[in-house]
Amino acid sequence: MKSPKRLARIAGLLYLLVGIFGGFAEGFVYPKLYVAGNAAATAANVTANPGLARLGVVSDLLDQTFFVLLALTLYVLLKQVNKNVARAMVVFVLLAVAITCLNAVFEFEGLRVATGAVDTSSLGTSGTNALILVLLDVQHYGIFVAQIFFGLWLAPLGYLAYKSGWFPKPLGITLMVAAGVYLVDLFVAFLLPGLSTEIHGFLGIVPAIAEISMVLFLVIFGVRIPKPAKQDERALALA
Repeated sequence: MKSPKRLARIAGLLYLLVGIFGGFAEGFVYPKLYVAGNAAATAANVTANPGLARLGVVSDLLDQTFFVLLALTLYVLLKQVNKNVARAMVVFVLLAVAITCLNAVFEFEGLRVATGAVDTSSLGTSGTNALILVLLDVQHYGIFVAQIFFGLWLAPLGYLAYKSGWFPKPLGITLMVAAGVYLVDLFVAFLLPGLSTEIHGFLGIVPAIAEISMVLFLVIFGVRIPKPAKQDERALALA
């Protein structure tokens, strides 16, 4: 009875680390470096903050490492509910991790160009600035591509949470809804970029509620295991 709770709390701590490192990289570092469509400003930001850029890359890599460990821990915890669905959850996470780690390489290469580690003198200042912007642009939109799988992994997680009986059913439902919201946010960003800037913040509300609630439940409660019936207790005692 204690093992599932222990596994769930480990998963909760890993999920918390994913949020901390991912939030630092995407919520703090990237907005200070990347200015959409402005090569000179982006290059100046990266050149002036090389240490911050390096921290962003390392944070991303740590974030994705903990994300893989989180998926494996949840797989061990929830595979008894439905092994195929649990496997799908892990596959979605691995795809998201692969894309995000590749994105970090583009950001790091942008830093190398900005700091002169790569000789781009033949391009001139404007050409070098443009190259830095392109590299960070690829990283920026690569995050949106990874969001497909950041969203999709919540669907099997929500289903397993709902079916297991170990979590509040509204939490499982909210996780599955959040998966759909992530996908809507992604496609709006590519198809209707003007609208995306207006509604992106609102679309982030449901996923934030779902994932923060899941983290808190895992860390505080672990899982909610129903007490066995008295007959079951007697049978176990006799056995």
